[in-house]
Amino acid sequence: MSKMMVSGKIQAACQRLQNRSVGGAFAVSANTRFLTALVFALGLMLVAGGAQARGAPDSFADLAQKLLPAVVNISTTSTVSGRRQQPLPQFPPGSPFEDFFKDFFDRNQPSPRQRRSTSLGSGFIIDGSGMIVTNNHVIQDADEITVILHDDTRLKAKLVGRDPKTDIAVLRVQPKSPLTSVKFGDSDTLRVGDWVLAIGNPFGLGGSVTAGIVSARGRNINSGPYDDFIQTDASINRGNSGGPLFNLDGEVVGINTAIFSPSGGSVGIGFSIPSSTARGVIEQLRSFGRTRRGWLGVRIQRVTDEIAESLGLDKARGALVASVTEGSPAESGRIKSGDIILTFNGKNVSEMQNLPRIVADTKIGKVVKVEVWRDSKLVVTELAVGELKEEQVAALPSEDDDETGKSVELSVAGLGLSVARLNSSLRKRFKLKKNARGVVVVKVDKDGAAAAKGIRPGDVIVEISQDDVRSPSDVVARVEKAQEDGRKSVLLLVEGQSGLRFVALQIAAKK
Repeated sequence: MSKMMVSGKIQAACQRLQNRSVGGAFAVSANTRFLTALVFALGLMLVAGGAQARGAPDSFADLAQKLLPAVVNISTTSTVSGRRQQPLPQFPPGSPFEDFFKDFFDRNQPSPRQRRSTSLGSGFIIDGSGMIVTNNHVIQDADEITVILHDDTRLKAKLVGRDPKTDIAVLRVQPKSPLTSVKFGDSDTLRVGDWVLAIGNPFGLGGSVTAGIVSARGRNINSGPYDDFIQTDASINRGNSGGPLFNLDGEVVGINTAIFSPSGGSVGIGFSIPSSTARGVIEQLRSFGRTRRGWLGVRIQRVTDEIAESLGLDKARGALVASVTEGSPAESGRIKSGDIILTFNGKNVSEMQNLPRIVADTKIGKVVKVEVWRDSKLVVTELAVGELKEEQVAALPSEDDDETGKSVELSVAGLGLSVARLNSSLRKRFKLKKNARGVVVVKVDKDGAAAAKGIRPGDVIVEISQDDVRSPSDVVARVEKAQEDGRKSVLLLVEGQSGLRFVALQIAAKK
């Protein structure tokens, strides 16, 4: 409804009230004047609200005309080699004919044949001198890359740098004259429901424009460690990959990268890399040809409500440190296993998945403050951010194993499990490491809290409530202490086949 229509309806309502007051008694005229003022006030609020809200334009034509020249099509060619494999006859294991026929078939296979494979994608110009952004998967393994401009000009492109973890690549072309380029906007200001425009090369059809809204923010689609996608219902199809997502100011707020579709076509669920993530990666690719990410050196896990309660934290938030890599910035900064990282470099870690992105975007060598939750209180420490090069594994301290003889099991009814002290026979029985420390779980009640959280015989309990445990009696003592303190759960540090992890177990009431 337009402002003029709203104003007209208000004036008509006020006129009706005035007519009613003229024909009525004096006693109701005061009420009439009050209602008239109230209607005017409400009308002004409606008009003001309409002035602040930004609706859809009557047409996207002017915006599309301005942006289309900056969006390009990308064609790649690659050489694929392969051979047609003939099925090998099946023989019983160990048969003498198996090796004979394998050698025979290998010698008589046709020679590998090479063929040319082509693919199409999208991209956009960020610098008039010829710098172009696209997805890594669009140009991956390409022998030749051709950029097709809006006027059908074809230019050979060279790869400047690419980052598979965020699926971003930067290309360079050599144009005869400056190209039309676009600028990045601030994706952090996007709200769910805002209008956005997607431009790309769907199915190789050339520049196509679609409009939609931001459907969601912060989507994790399990494509990598830095997932933080914008979800939109603007139609994105095959060939749109690498194309830009624009706001109504004509700024790039996302790079269209993936869709969710059972059919392969758009069903209104598309995902874009936010500009807040892409800008830093693109700058590094332009400067270094590769990304240089910050490194902390911790293995983390999600903070659940049970874990938060067991550690005295007000609510589930932050990232729980499961282990610290030896020689890492985290170790230098005195971060410990069991800490919950709440802020890093002044940025809140509301969820576990936020921390890797925050650390990766931090300048290497910068000294930052880190707030952690430890021993039911806030602790602030400082550390210098390192450079992520390759994954490192923290080594657990070794422990001599001189125990022999039959193990003594102790039942912990409150947790629904039985534990025993580590000795040679249990290490052999459960194939435990020589440097394993703590107590080993030997039995699990199928209906207990431990079974519900995936604890199995052979798992080793290293800590309870952030205190080391060396014997079964330590486990019982920690559980009883938690019950005395009125806690509903205890936090266990458990080492299993998948490594160290924290598990919060609810304590069963005493019978």
